[in-house]
Amino acid sequence: MSKKFFFVAAFAAVAAVAAPVFAATVVDVTGTGVEKIGVSVNVDGDPAFSKSLVKNLDLTGCFQLSKNASVKVTGSVGSSVRVEGRGKALTLPSSAADAKSARMEARMLADKMSEIYAHQKGFACDRIAFVTRKGASVSELCACYPDGYDIVQLTSDGKTVVGPRWNGKGSLYFTGIRDSGPQIFEYAMDTGRSSLKWSFRGLATGAVPSPDGGRVAIILSIHGNPELYIIDIASRSWTRLTTTPYASEGQPSWSPDGRHIVYVSNESRKQHLYVIDVATKRSSVLTKDGSQNADPDWGADNRIAFVTKRREGGYIAVIDMNGSNRTPQLVGDAGAWEHPSWSRDGRHVVAERDKALFVVDTTPPEKGGDKPKQLFLNAGSWINPSWSR
Repeated sequence: MSKKFFFVAAFAAVAAVAAPVFAATVVDVTGTGVEKIGVSVNVDGDPAFSKSLVKNLDLTGCFQLSKNASVKVTGSVGSSVRVEGRGKALTLPSSAADAKSARMEARMLADKMSEIYAHQKGFACDRIAFVTRKGASVSELCACYPDGYDIVQLTSDGKTVVGPRWNGKGSLYFTGIRDSGPQIFEYAMDTGRSSLKWSFRGLATGAVPSPDGGRVAIILSIHGNPELYIIDIASRSWTRLTTTPYASEGQPSWSPDGRHIVYVSNESRKQHLYVIDVATKRSSVLTKDGSQNADPDWGADNRIAFVTKRREGGYIAVIDMNGSNRTPQLVGDAGAWEHPSWSRDGRHVVAERDKALFVVDTTPPEKGGDKPKQLFLNAGSWINPSWSR
């Protein structure tokens, strides 16, 4: 868990592939609880399709390969693929001409199957941004899909970048370390170029857009210690939210309604999560246990994922903000976890551990939750993940 918690943000990009038209007959059935849905995949043509489909269905935590499957996937890549079973039928017209387009069609089908059969939002088409470290002072932005395929390096600046944060689907904010110090840059997906977005005296980091896209929460040190500010994008005016002369703030994340921000502060001499009301500027401490609490991400279902350091090690933890019980629920086993970022299904996060990236199921094992699954096995240092949603 990084002590330099103010270096965090988020990123995004989606491949420009035309979405196929699905022909579907859907009959609603009751949920399957912890039972996984058996699936068989027998699709002719490019094997990249089947490999990606199997990987993406497995990542949902709702499907498993089975010879006696209740759901069968058949057909041919480049023609059409058919899904049948459990009183439902789904046809995907396929026009894939190579492995890359075959994988994209498989992701789209996986998302549709997740929604129809498991009643869970699909995330296979949502790219994950992250940072690859290439030495002591050089790191670059990259992206891939949750199945671990089609990794691309986005920047080639030869500088240090940290904390990508998605700004919709079209661009991402990130903190770039230049000669003038940490400043905020924006990477445009359509042009493949990054440009300086905001530059202030001192440190500028952690830029993350509000849910409506009209404001940005950001950490600035223009008045001394790193404090939490908001920038209005249209007027370019900024507002200071915190005043803690003997502490540092970092890692902001917006609530789904845009009324609150969770952030990290060492005001109590330990790193804890705080929540501030944007309108009144009143803040309250959210976490009380653990020697370090950092990397919060406030999901669309009003749950906050973060990392917490306990005596036995570090954990990913989740706080449900929907009710009055704000007790953190620890996820899985202890490890050197960092930077959890929610998927759109509200069940999984992508997170970093030991310089590798994992999809982590926050559902308890007794309720059908799976163990963490590594995105890819490539050698290197892969950090700071952020999931588009």
